[in-house]
Amino acid sequence: MFSDKTLTPREAVRLCILGTVYQSAMHYADLASSARLFITRLSGPSLELMGTSVELLRYEGLIEPLDGKGMEDNARVAITEAGRNAFRTLMTAPLRPASDLSKLVTALKFRFLHLLPTEDQREQVDLLVETQETGLARLADLRDATAMDSGYMTRWLDEEILRAEQRLSWLQGLRDQVAP
Repeated sequence: MFSDKTLTPREAVRLCILGTVYQSAMHYADLASSARLFITRLSGPSLELMGTSVELLRYEGLIEPLDGKGMEDNARVAITEAGRNAFRTLMTAPLRPASDLSKLVTALKFRFLHLLPTEDQREQVDLLVETQETGLARLADLRDATAMDSGYMTRWLDEEILRAEQRLSWLQGLRDQVAP
């Protein structure tokens, strides 16, 4: 954990894996694939976020094979009592403000955008629009993939999609102003 007790990217992946297998036992490969797809649908591909392996959680005693050995024979795995305790610790950690660095960089782009030549301004706004479109597509894909899940994920995604659509509309309006 960070010094403020919020989760590191590695711990966020651990939370995803433990939460997924907490819901139901599953085959090793399905668990790894499910966690990878969930994370990349939400945040895009990231080596930093894909560093934790299911095998490490098995080695640490947080999950255990129900049949077979583990990765080598694609055993069904389940969460252990230690895994449930780790899940609770991770799940109850405080939150940081969303994407501190990304938000700072975006704010700096808007603060100083007017200092660039018009063509560079257009390119930067196009980049922001493209980034927003990509994020919106990821959210919609995740919404489709989790539509039948229990819990509050669908409601949260609906709210995130609404915000992303509003931000995209605003950015498209800005693009029209910068590039009349």
